[in-house]
Amino acid sequence: MHFVNAKGILFPNEGFYGMNLYRGCTHGCIYCDSRSKCYHFTHPFEDIEVKQNAPELLEKALKSKRKKCMIGTGAMSDPYMHCEQQLRLTRRCLEIIEKYGFGVTLQTKSDRIMDDIDLLDRINQKSRSVVQMTLTTYDDDLCRILEPNICNTKRRIEVLKEMRDRNIDTVVWLAPILPFINDSKENVEAILKACAESSVKGIICFGMGLTLREGNREYYYAALDRHFPGLKEKYIQRYGDSYMVPSPNEKPLMELFHQTCEENGLFHTMEDCFAFLAQFPEKQEQISLF
Repeated sequence: MHFVNAKGILFPNEGFYGMNLYRGCTHGCIYCDSRSKCYHFTHPFEDIEVKQNAPELLEKALKSKRKKCMIGTGAMSDPYMHCEQQLRLTRRCLEIIEKYGFGVTLQTKSDRIMDDIDLLDRINQKSRSVVQMTLTTYDDDLCRILEPNICNTKRRIEVLKEMRDRNIDTVVWLAPILPFINDSKENVEAILKACAESSVKGIICFGMGLTLREGNREYYYAALDRHFPGLKEKYIQRYGDSYMVPSPNEKPLMELFHQTCEENGLFHTMEDCFAFLAQFPEKQEQISLF
């Protein structure tokens, strides 16, 4: 990893403010869109860029804001990569969020988030904490191929249930669903059932498939050659260089997704899910004015 000083840390994002504390990732997910060349990485993806002045920038920004809101992180780089155990950059930012009475929503695949459960609890008591967890495959053997350097799906589901038991809201990202790999009815049904049992509030799903563009396409195809011989050629024949790579089973899987969410009272449209993530408790905000 290497260290840089960022010029700014917060950016508007779907009704709240987002931040990225790191650039790059060590989780090794074979499908990662963040590898795409359009993000202009000037260093190897696994050589994590650490925004070492992020806590100072965050404190300066939050100190000057009169209106409280949700602060999110994890959209581009997981806030609980391996280096977080050493650096505690995410934890330091959570401490600042708690100090100034803001809410937080974190997107991750890692059970390392439990290292900060004390802070999430305290923030949730004062304002609001929301945990977003990515689930792609219920099969843990397959999970070790798709997401090799991170905890398996069963453990992530355990984390969701631990959050539920602490009254911390959760949202699941059901993505990506990889054509000919995890795009089965059985896989999607199992994940949806686990979400309902874990009392998640909503599930974000942009469609049954994935996106491929220059940078992440080459990485993904190399992984297909290693783990699924012959599948790359099937992709090339069917999809060419398309950015959108939908599953052949997309229509029935999306019908299953929406129907199951409706039956279990889960948010499942983009508008509802992102509105839910952006909600800041009005009562707490009113109290903070006095």
